[in-house]
Amino acid sequence: MHILVILTDMTAYAEALREVSSSKGEIPSRKGYPGYLYSELASIYERAGIVKGRHGSVTQIPILTMPNDDITHPIPDLTGYITEGQIVLDRNLYGQSVYPPINVLPSLSRLMKDGIGEGFTRADHQGVANQLFSCYAKVGDARALASVIGEDELSPIDKKYLVFGKAFEDRFVGQGNHSNRNILETLTIGWELLGLLPRAELDRVDTKVLDQYYKETTAEASGE
Repeated sequence: MHILVILTDMTAYAEALREVSSSKGEIPSRKGYPGYLYSELASIYERAGIVKGRHGSVTQIPILTMPNDDITHPIPDLTGYITEGQIVLDRNLYGQSVYPPINVLPSLSRLMKDGIGEGFTRADHQGVANQLFSCYAKVGDARALASVIGEDELSPIDKKYLVFGKAFEDRFVGQGNHSNRNILETLTIGWELLGLLPRAELDRVDTKVLDQYYKETTAEASGE
């Protein structure tokens, strides 16, 4: 059988481990957690996988809260080293009613490259993913600049990035509670959002792929 295991909350487990370690008088490591926290977490997470020669698999989704929203805290930091990817939820996106409130930039998958592209999803998948990630990273820079000098003083391209960022969060990340969107629909939305930006800004996609899929769109056409 294929088994899905959801573990929650690993932060509570790690804090209990710290309490036990402290009561035993063991020498603490970072932030008071025992030095063997890594091996303890690894012994749990690494039960997931596939055994060669046998049917079935075990997939784990460990859930943890980041103390003070700090992704460098020992618990999320060590978990990120061990697991094959992470999905980071964002408090600000949640406050804007974006569901699911996934923060794309710190989220990652180490297995993605082995399961996408021609023969799996679509040939343009990797290029679109790289370009969307790159453009969304620039949105943060534009927003930071706008908070200092005001949105009206931004350059035309920075204003386009602000429009792209809002559309990306609302249409690409946000899917609602009852959406059942497939990957091809998602890639199509990705291209519509990239169309909000000038072609010259799209430097992470092969020219032939751009010729095939890129079409300039307006904010109104993208649903803004």
